[in-house]
Amino acid sequence: MKRFMLAFMALLTVTAAFGAGKLTLMQNKPEIDAQLKAYAATWGQKNGVTVVIKSIGGTSGGMGPQLKADYAAGDMPDIFAFDGLEAYKEWEGIILDLSNEPWVSKTSVPFKYNGKVYGFPVAIEGWGLAYNADLLSKAGIDPKTLNNFDAYKKAFEKLDSMKKDLGINSVVSMAASIEMGWVTAHHNFNSLLSNGLPYGDLSVTNDLLAGKVDAQRLQEYADWVELLFKYSDKAILLTGNYDAQVGAFATGKAVFLHQGNWVDPNLKDANTTFKMAFAPHGSMKKVTDGIFVSAPSYYAINKESKNITLAKKFLNDLVMTPEGNNYMVKEAGMIPAFSNVTLSPEGQLSKSVQQWSAAGKVYSWNQYYFSGDFRDKVLTPIYNQFAAGSISKAQFIDLMTKAFKDNAKK
Repeated sequence: MKRFMLAFMALLTVTAAFGAGKLTLMQNKPEIDAQLKAYAATWGQKNGVTVVIKSIGGTSGGMGPQLKADYAAGDMPDIFAFDGLEAYKEWEGIILDLSNEPWVSKTSVPFKYNGKVYGFPVAIEGWGLAYNADLLSKAGIDPKTLNNFDAYKKAFEKLDSMKKDLGINSVVSMAASIEMGWVTAHHNFNSLLSNGLPYGDLSVTNDLLAGKVDAQRLQEYADWVELLFKYSDKAILLTGNYDAQVGAFATGKAVFLHQGNWVDPNLKDANTTFKMAFAPHGSMKKVTDGIFVSAPSYYAINKESKNITLAKKFLNDLVMTPEGNNYMVKEAGMIPAFSNVTLSPEGQLSKSVQQWSAAGKVYSWNQYYFSGDFRDKVLTPIYNQFAAGSISKAQFIDLMTKAFKDNAKK
């Protein structure tokens, strides 16, 4: 009887710790929504809890407004993603200190602030300009030469003249609608901020935050944006969603794709059809031999949650269990941010990121030093107008310059 009571008490303890009924996680990577939900369902069954995954991103916009709405409604998730310093500062009042968690010793890229760890790195990600190596080969273009503006301009012109022979609709697949602002005002914007600079160099970023604009650098960047827009499929550029943009590349209808290795799960069929990899962005006249690599976002635990113990276990199990490792790498196709994970992603673009990273040819992600509102509400419409042809390149430069100066005054 005593043994039974001890077992019963142990069961009650486990239930109290992990059987809280429902655990909610809000994340910003819609491309892994299905994979994360499948893993969460299995993990939830094993731990006696229902895990609700809310994926906010892609064509549904940013997480910031949804988090604010949920917080106001008293329905804040137990775990939520944030993308960097500005987002952390917005929510630091409710983000739990994770410094003593077991996974911290397994990663070199946690989110730290004032010496403490507050963010679990979701993955390692990178982007340059993804290319279809088979189509470049048919056109007689060596991707190793694509490392500055002039090289890209020459290549784009040649590919555009060979559309019929190559069976393509456009040279580039890129989206610039307001809903896809994360492609332009987040990822492309970073070319202006860090391309060609030593990793971690914030000189351009800090100057722009202070309202100081390098006119020559911005001019060359505007040339790059104009080039990408000029050779993009206009329907996808102006109205296309994530699926349309990635789909054009996956089906061989575009030679280049302006996305990162996170699209690998959407390219499973294409991975067996043609070879692909990343080339550097050509946003400068000088050669820039590297791509942009970092942790894309971080999971935070809501310290006001009633399920903190359960939330901690969910994150630890991603790193410390074979099932968690398999989900991150094999199912979601992500590059793991943890040294103990021995699995390698199968996607060609993820392998390309690993190769660039191993060679030390990487540039920082500095876009998140600017607020989400600045990127989404100020910069995104400027890119959108430029893509639509409603403003000239000179006006694009003027509006960008004004945006930085106005932002510095706030």
